[in-house]
Amino acid sequence: MSGNRVVGKPHRKVDATAKVTGRTLFAGDLSLPRMLHCKILRSHTAHGTIRSIDLTKALALPGVVAGLTGNDLPIPFGILPVSVDEHAVAIDKVRFTGDPVAAIAAETEEAALEAVRAIEVEIEPLAQIRSIEEGLAVEEPRIQDYGPRGNIHKLVNLEFGDVDEGFAEADLVREDIFFYGGNTHLAMEEHASVADWSPDGKLTLYSSTQTPHYVHRALSKVLEMPPARIRVIACPNGGGFGGKSDIFNHEIAVAYLARLTGRPVKIVLTREEVFYCHRGRHPVLMRVKTGVDRNGAIRAMAFDTLLDGGAYGSYGVASTFYTGALQTVTYDVKRYRFRGARLFTNKPPCGPKRGHGTPQPRFALEIQLDRIAEQLGLDPAEMRLNNLAPPNSVTANYLKIGTMGLGKCIEKVVEGSGWKEKFRMLPYGKGVGIACSSYLSGAGLPIYWNRMPHSGVSLKVDRGGGVAVFCGSTDIGQGSDSVLAYITAEVLGVDPMEIRVVTADTDLTPVDLGSYSSRVTLMTGNAALQAAEKAKDLLAKGAAKKLDVPAGELVFAAGRVFHAADPEKGISFAEAVGAAEALFGTIGTVGSYTPPATAGRFKGAGVGPSPAYSYSAAIAQVDVDMETGRVGVEKIWIGHDIGASINPTLVRGQVEGGVYMGLGEILMEDMAYREKRNVVHKTPGMLDYKSPTTLDMCDVETYLVEEPDPNGPFGAKEVGQGPLLPVPPAVANAVYDAVGVRIDEVPITPHKVMRALREKAATGEGRFGPKKFPSVDWGEPIAVAPPWEDGNGRPKEKKEDRG
Repeated sequence: MSGNRVVGKPHRKVDATAKVTGRTLFAGDLSLPRMLHCKILRSHTAHGTIRSIDLTKALALPGVVAGLTGNDLPIPFGILPVSVDEHAVAIDKVRFTGDPVAAIAAETEEAALEAVRAIEVEIEPLAQIRSIEEGLAVEEPRIQDYGPRGNIHKLVNLEFGDVDEGFAEADLVREDIFFYGGNTHLAMEEHASVADWSPDGKLTLYSSTQTPHYVHRALSKVLEMPPARIRVIACPNGGGFGGKSDIFNHEIAVAYLARLTGRPVKIVLTREEVFYCHRGRHPVLMRVKTGVDRNGAIRAMAFDTLLDGGAYGSYGVASTFYTGALQTVTYDVKRYRFRGARLFTNKPPCGPKRGHGTPQPRFALEIQLDRIAEQLGLDPAEMRLNNLAPPNSVTANYLKIGTMGLGKCIEKVVEGSGWKEKFRMLPYGKGVGIACSSYLSGAGLPIYWNRMPHSGVSLKVDRGGGVAVFCGSTDIGQGSDSVLAYITAEVLGVDPMEIRVVTADTDLTPVDLGSYSSRVTLMTGNAALQAAEKAKDLLAKGAAKKLDVPAGELVFAAGRVFHAADPEKGISFAEAVGAAEALFGTIGTVGSYTPPATAGRFKGAGVGPSPAYSYSAAIAQVDVDMETGRVGVEKIWIGHDIGASINPTLVRGQVEGGVYMGLGEILMEDMAYREKRNVVHKTPGMLDYKSPTTLDMCDVETYLVEEPDPNGPFGAKEVGQGPLLPVPPAVANAVYDAVGVRIDEVPITPHKVMRALREKAATGEGRFGPKKFPSVDWGEPIAVAPPWEDGNGRPKEKKEDRG
C-alpha cells in the first residue's frame, strides 16, 4: 500500500462538501411541480380480517385526488423469492399494528391526513400470536398461509459430521440458553419516496432505498409494467443500517398513485411509521452446546436458534441461516450442527440490521466460551487464540476462509488494554471482558438466482481529461461513492475530487445489487478496478505512440502520463486521453464482478459464503453501579482485520460507528410491545426508544490489522458491519468480571443487573436470562460430510439444492 498515491491515504469523502453545506438532496427534500402528497391508513388491530373499506367520505373531502385499497394492487411482492407475501396495502387481512390498509393522495399533507381519518374500515379481530413460544405452539389462526406448518416460517436442520461423537470425546460439555432482544435501526432520515409519471407512460421513483435494483424489479412486477419503462433513483440515504434494504409498500403505493393521477406523488413517513416498517434485529432465543478438550479446543458444537420474525417474510429465510452460518469461520469447529426456526408473530416484520443475523449468535457463543475458559482455568483471550479457524481453509459447513487476521486483532487489544494486568484483578464493580467476531464481505449469491455479475461499473473518459464513473451502488453514508473515486483515481493517476461519480440510477448506471452484507467496497470496488485498468490500458497505448516509448513503461500519476525512467518525458492526462481517442475513438470501458463459486452444494449453502471474511476482537472495560445496576462502559479497545484500508480515516469511522451501535444494543435499545389486549409497540418514537447519546459513548482505541486479501480491491475487506458484533458480548463478559453475575439477555438494563445481584447475594450465583428452550420438532436433519471427510470432493450439484 505504501506505493499508492490515493488508496490507503486519508482523503476526504467526495460528497463531504455537499453534505456539510446542505446541498445534498435527500428524498424528503424533493419537490416537483403539481406534486401530490400521500398518507397511509394503518391498522390499529394486530391481527384481523378486513370486512369492509369505504373511501367514499375520504375521496369527497377538499383537495383529495385519489385513493388506493388492496384490490387495486393484487400482485404480491417480497425481497426474497421464497417469501413473496406483501402488498402495497393489505388485502383481506391485517397482520400487525401498523399494517397498511389504504392510501390517499391529496394536494397537501394536511388534506391527505384528514382523508385518511375519514376512511371507514371494519376489521374483525383474530387471535394474536405474541411470542416465539406462541408461534411454535399455535397452529391456527395462521398469520401467513405458507411455511412448513402453523406459524413456522422456516425450519433448518443441518449437521456436518458426527456431532454426538464429538461431544462423547470432549472433556467438558456446556449447554446454555440466551436471548437477544429485538431493536431497530434508528436512521436519522425517515423513509421517503417521490414517484413521477410522465405523459409518455414512463415511471420514475426517487426513494431512500439501499436496493434500487430490487425495487425496480418489484415495481415492474406489481404494476405490470415493462422494466425498461421504469426508472428508480436511490437518493443519498441519511442512514440505512439495513433498514432500507427491503422493498416497502409506500414505494409501491406512490408509484401506483402517480400513474393513476398523472401527477408526482410524495410520501415521507413519520418516525412512528418507521418503527412500524421496522425490518430490524430479530429477537432470537438460542441454545448453545459446545464440547471441548481440557485445553479448550472445540470438539463439537450444536447451535439452536428461534427467531421472532414478525408478520412478514422479509429477509427472514436468510436471517435464519445467518444465525448459524458464521460460527465456523471464527473458530475451528470440526463437527457442527445448526437448527433454526423463524416464527411468524403479530409484530412488525424483522429483517436485516447491521450484522444481519450474526450479532445474536455471536453474543451467545462468546459468553459461553468465557464460561468454558473459567471452568478450565484458562485465560479467555489465550483460549480464543488457540481455537482460531485456519486461514485458507474450508470449514465444516463448506465456507472458504481466505486471509484471517483475528489472531493479530486479539494480540493488539490484549496488549493495548493491559488485559493481563486487569482481568479478574480490578476492584469490585469494575471489570474487563473480551469477545471476537467475523463477518462477510458480500454475500456469495444474489437474492434471485442468476449467473450475472453482482456489480457493474462503466467508466467514461473525455478529451478534456474528465473521468466519470457510473455504478448502481447506493451511498448510505458509508462512503461507497468515495470508494469508487479513490480506486479509479489510483489507477488513472488523477485527483479523486476531479472524478464525477454517478450512482444508483437504474436508467444510467449498470446493475449493482445494493448496499447490504458489506458487499460494496469489495464487489463494486473490484468492478471499478477492472473498468479503470481497461481505460488505463487504452490511454497508455495512445500516450506510448505520442511519446514513442513502450506502453508498459508509462506511469500514471499527478494528472500526468510519463516515462518511468525519465519523468520529464510525459504528457498531461488530458493529452493522453486525446491521443487514445485518436486511436480508438470515444474512450469508455466497463468492469463487473461476480464472486467465486460456492463450495457447498447442500440446501442452504448459499447463505454464509463470501469472497472474504473480516475479523474483529474487542475488549470492554466497565463500571457497574451497585446501587442502581447501571452499567457504564469506560473504554473499548477494538482490533479489526480490514485486509487493507482504502481510506483509513473512513475505516476508523466505520469501526467506531459499529462500537456505538453495539453499545446501544447491549445497554438500552429494545423493541418492546404491549401484549395483553393488542400487540402494540410501546416506544415508537425517539423520545421513548432509548438510544445512546454522545454522553453515553465511551472512548475507543482502534487497531487496524492489515493483511491484504487477494479477493479484495487493493486487498480490502469489509468494515461496515463486523466491528459491531464483538461489542455486546465483550460488555456482558466485562459485567461478569466486575460483579460476578451473568446477564444472558440483551439489553443489559439496570433492573436485570439488580435482580442478578440479589440472586447472587441469596444463593452465591447470579444470572438473568431465559431458563427454558421450548421443544421443537426440527424434522429430519440434512447430514453433510465435512469436506475433509469426503476427500475434498464435492457432491454433484442438483438444481433444487442451490442455496
